[in-house]
Amino acid sequence: MKKGKLVSLLGIALTSTIVLAACGGGSGSDKASDSASKDSSGKMAKKQELNLIESAEIPTMDSVMNTDTVGSIVMNNVFEGLYRQDLDNNPVLGMAAEEPKISDDKLTYTFKIRDDAKWSNGDPVTAGDFVFSWRRLVDPTTAAPYSYMMDGVIANASAVIAGEKQPDELGVKAVDDKTLEIQLERAVPYFKGLLSLAMYYPQNEKFVTEQGEKYASNSDALVYNGPFKLAAWDGTGLSWEYDKNDTYWDKDTVKLDKINVDVVKETSTALNLYDDGQIDRMVLTGEYVQTRQDDPDLKKFPTSSVFFLKFNQERNGKATPLANENIRKALSMAFDKQAYADTVLQNGSVPANGLVPAGLAKDPKNDKDFRKENGDLSKYDAKKAQEFWKKGLKELGVDKLDLEFLSDDTENAKRSSEFMQGQLEENLDGLKITLRNVPFKVRIDNNDKQDYDIQLSGWGADFSDPINFLELFETGNGNNKSGFSNEKYDSLLKEISTTSLTDPEKRWEQMLEAEKVLFDNGAIAPIYQRYWAVLEKPTVKDIGYHLVGADYSYKWTYLEDK
Repeated sequence: MKKGKLVSLLGIALTSTIVLAACGGGSGSDKASDSASKDSSGKMAKKQELNLIESAEIPTMDSVMNTDTVGSIVMNNVFEGLYRQDLDNNPVLGMAAEEPKISDDKLTYTFKIRDDAKWSNGDPVTAGDFVFSWRRLVDPTTAAPYSYMMDGVIANASAVIAGEKQPDELGVKAVDDKTLEIQLERAVPYFKGLLSLAMYYPQNEKFVTEQGEKYASNSDALVYNGPFKLAAWDGTGLSWEYDKNDTYWDKDTVKLDKINVDVVKETSTALNLYDDGQIDRMVLTGEYVQTRQDDPDLKKFPTSSVFFLKFNQERNGKATPLANENIRKALSMAFDKQAYADTVLQNGSVPANGLVPAGLAKDPKNDKDFRKENGDLSKYDAKKAQEFWKKGLKELGVDKLDLEFLSDDTENAKRSSEFMQGQLEENLDGLKITLRNVPFKVRIDNNDKQDYDIQLSGWGADFSDPINFLELFETGNGNNKSGFSNEKYDSLLKEISTTSLTDPEKRWEQMLEAEKVLFDNGAIAPIYQRYWAVLEKPTVKDIGYHLVGADYSYKWTYLEDK
């Protein structure tokens, strides 16, 4: 599997949809009270109309074709899968009327679709709507970018995607209008978390068929089964609205009547709008965060995105100096992460000393966070870095090295590159770093061709399981592209994804061990876990902030009286 999202230093470049702090956790209750207001302290405002901005246009509203952040946010608020995330990032029932019946071998899930689930045109949401949408996703003729999210998960998905089987052979069927049966390829511990992602949403087959090529081309060419309906969107414009969906099964929980959204790409412009009271929240970038440190409206929220240095061990068919373990370990310890977070990022992001981010997943035995349990595996230590560096140079038979540093060409990425260049050259005698800053797409192309020495890279989770990060560096994984290969690591990952699936505690221990193996070999150098700095009016309550998947949920949001 190759699930997850490559991220840039400017923002999330690819995404799917969702964070579940403990996949499979939560009560799953369909009662709105289970996700009751967390911020409630006063009376609701008479006018429940929220004003927001987004950083980019909506590329598509076809949930099968979605790949981006903005589209994910919009879809999460106008559509709904079998589950959705609540304010605590736990999965709660959405279109599912109750928790599924699961076979003893954990390969068959049977869901009942709630009787009061309706599309905005009045049609009932049926099991067939899920079957239709999921088949569209894996059908090679659709060319859905995120079809791989079912690859190796739903029975026969891999064969359908490869064109070896027909879409109607996918392991999903409507037993009747309200009964959905799902066959898995193998037991998947995090399957429940996947079911709130955009690519797992249902689609109204009759409506999609009638619309043909016009489907999802504008807000009128869609039907909705979520808390809101999309309005005033022409398919390409810089503004849209969310209107409360009166056909939504849990409409009484939804307090907002309308959300107005405009695309504003310049932080300075957004800040003026915020200060003038024309918008209710906005994301700040580094230099602006610094000027607002004492602003009571400033909030900071974690994401699942972890950034790290990738070390390419083979370039143009030849081993690079980075194939030397001591050289890699020296580089990984030779930069001050806290200083980087404080002086370059300035947005609340925190140093990362491991690959798996904090807050992503918890031990099934004791509920302890993965990052806390596995501790710091790669810390800044200039003295040790110099020791490893000298050993590495001696083993290579040289007294100096020239290495290229590849990164994005955004302003933030350039500042990051310059910081790393200064730190590495200062702390490692005989090292010269040449910077190469290129557009995000070019960097990804260079990554795919392994045409780099050191690369500033990042990864964000689609689901809350450590394997989403650990599998990145498995031999043969399409996202590895660093030449790192370790037999013990591969063996652990194979067991984690096969024989240990039915033993959660054993699987967890193996994931802890695998991450340690990764750093025992100095495979990468973690830098930081991204946080967002946000200005938000004090009257805004209960926006759902999520670590994985769609960034925000507005189902429970409301405006408090001033």
